[in-house]
Amino acid sequence: MRANLARQLNWAVWLAPIWMALFSGTAVAKDVVVKIGHIAPLSGPQAHYGKDNEFGARMAIDDLNKLKIQLDGGTAKFQLIAQDDAADPKTGAIVAQKLCDMKVNGIVGHLNSGTTIPASRIYYDCGIPQITPSATTPKVTKQGFESVFRVIAHDGVLGVALAKYAAEDMKAKRVVVIDDRTGYGQPLADIFTNQLQAKGVKVLERHYTNDKATDFAAILTSVKRVNPDLIFYGGMDAQAGPMLRQMKQLGIKAKLMGGDGICTAELVRLGGDNVGPNVLCAEGGMALSKMPGGPAFEKRYKERFKTEIQVYAPFVYDAVMTMGMAMKNAKSADPKKYLPKLKDIRHDGVIGTIAFDEVGDVLNAAVTLNSYGPKGKFPVKIVN
Repeated sequence: MRANLARQLNWAVWLAPIWMALFSGTAVAKDVVVKIGHIAPLSGPQAHYGKDNEFGARMAIDDLNKLKIQLDGGTAKFQLIAQDDAADPKTGAIVAQKLCDMKVNGIVGHLNSGTTIPASRIYYDCGIPQITPSATTPKVTKQGFESVFRVIAHDGVLGVALAKYAAEDMKAKRVVVIDDRTGYGQPLADIFTNQLQAKGVKVLERHYTNDKATDFAAILTSVKRVNPDLIFYGGMDAQAGPMLRQMKQLGIKAKLMGGDGICTAELVRLGGDNVGPNVLCAEGGMALSKMPGGPAFEKRYKERFKTEIQVYAPFVYDAVMTMGMAMKNAKSADPKKYLPKLKDIRHDGVIGTIAFDEVGDVLNAAVTLNSYGPKGKFPVKIVN
């Protein structure tokens, strides 16, 4: 008798919350797990970019969870699935398939164009929407994949702005072009070269390196002989930094110009005391200080991570938030349901208003031309 009474009491205790919910007119809330994959180089010479991107993504995930968004009959619990592609296309493809197999709900990444392009085919075949915050080669959104989007200006925009500034503002006459042969560096250098030559500026030499190199003595010795007033480098800061040091050692007085790949806080450390007004670089988007939400975002970022923003963290943050808002509008994290909302999104983010054109590129992308001074990077011109 006592055993039966004990069992009845145990059942009563277990059922009490359910009874209370039913009689109070409310249902027991459930969490709906939403997985956002984020991919960037978290190891190797570009790891500082990757961690910067990941930090931006983590801030967005936390902010989305604070909103208590209702999706698919429950409260969305956003999770970041961070992966390292080491800036390597083959590794990027492997990671992409892994995330497909994990059935993530969306992808923000990759950082590099060279990893984004092969991975985008995999995500498209898996039916997973992808927003890249930093892969700038035009090809990314020209492949015919309706699920690929970009929140930063592409190299067609950057290359034109850089060539125009070199010819018209810098009055460059003798230019040498170097690129790292990656899916990012080579197309950017090609666009810059074509635009510059169209303006009547002579390109004296074209040289090639790779994204692992640190010794540029042979290239720079040849460059010194033709005495350019400007060197354009299509590549990343991990190579531009040592290149700047070696330019100084060889007595090369030319200025160095490049795209967003060299436009980082880290360049000051990598290039030493040869980073200053002699360096000019372009970023897709407004300067951080000019972004609608830039100063507030920078304050939060520094308070949380105790470090400077490199380049892309605000773009990553906005990419994650934009994806989350598309899910909210669709009331679902199912890619088939929220993809149409993503195509038609209009989201006011840190970097400005985000909306996409017919191929997935962000509308009205600005370009900021930067140089360096005693306090680091600063904007010299904004092109809308």
